[in-house]
Amino acid sequence: MTSVSYREALRLAHYEALERDERVFLMGEDVGSYGGTYAVSKGMLEKFGPERVRDTPLSELAFVGAGVGAALAGLRPIVEVMTVNFSLLALDQIVNNAALLRHMTGGQVSVPLIVRMATGAGRQLAAQHSHSLEGWYAHIPGIKIVAQGTIEDARGMLAAALKDPDPVLVFEYPALYDAKGELADGAVDISSSKLRRTGGKVTLVTYGGCVPKCLKAAEEIDGEVIDLRVLRPLDMAPVLESVRKTRRAVVVDEGWRSGGLAAEVMARIMEEGFYDLDAPVARVCSEEVPIPYAAHLEQAALPQPEKIVAAAKGLFG
Repeated sequence: MTSVSYREALRLAHYEALERDERVFLMGEDVGSYGGTYAVSKGMLEKFGPERVRDTPLSELAFVGAGVGAALAGLRPIVEVMTVNFSLLALDQIVNNAALLRHMTGGQVSVPLIVRMATGAGRQLAAQHSHSLEGWYAHIPGIKIVAQGTIEDARGMLAAALKDPDPVLVFEYPALYDAKGELADGAVDISSSKLRRTGGKVTLVTYGGCVPKCLKAAEEIDGEVIDLRVLRPLDMAPVLESVRKTRRAVVVDEGWRSGGLAAEVMARIMEEGFYDLDAPVARVCSEEVPIPYAAHLEQAALPQPEKIVAAAKGLFG
């Protein structure tokens, strides 16, 4: 195994994708000569040329729409949206076109489109660039939502997504870009949740940027950590299996509490595993405020290991 950073794993995934299939190309703001806002595409323009690493005008509606068209024409576009808040400018293309065209044409067309977005907080990018809107997109039929919370998934999920005939939204986490770890060989799927740590007393269910926080909290409370990884469609089987063992669960979600993905996961645990529980399901989410810029306030607004530990201990009275 090789030690790499989360950012390097993402870059490696793109190099491999571009080398493997001539239909694959990358497009977005500053992905070419600048090397990407987060340096994920650094060096790719020089290696693959401007036809396959395309800088776009500053119009998410336009270039995501161009990606939909390219996918319909048989290419395999990877569209980078700089941060998730900017994807709101392309909602019509994502929600009304990419997600629906297979259904609206009776299966005559597919849209094998990848849309990558940086999401989440933790790097003092201020309120407009610190949203966690994965739960919004997970509400929409017709698209698959994946969250890369580990180096393994940062490297492996892109290849799996490019094989999917339908749109896949890939969420990356700037708070993890500099994190380092071992990169194992082997395929990664985008259809299942994954057990990240075994434990005996409580199940911690999470995804994305909160995976490392849950792993840290789990050390103190003998927690079992389930990384959802795929937010649509949700794979609840590992979660329910873990709850049958631990009989307690905490859902950790960087999104806001009200109307968030954590509530959906809690509801499914209650629907399918109610009689396995010895305590009500708890959740830890971001505070109900725009994410602050000041570092100490930003950290206070987000789920943290100590908050997760407190919630878990609360299940034992």
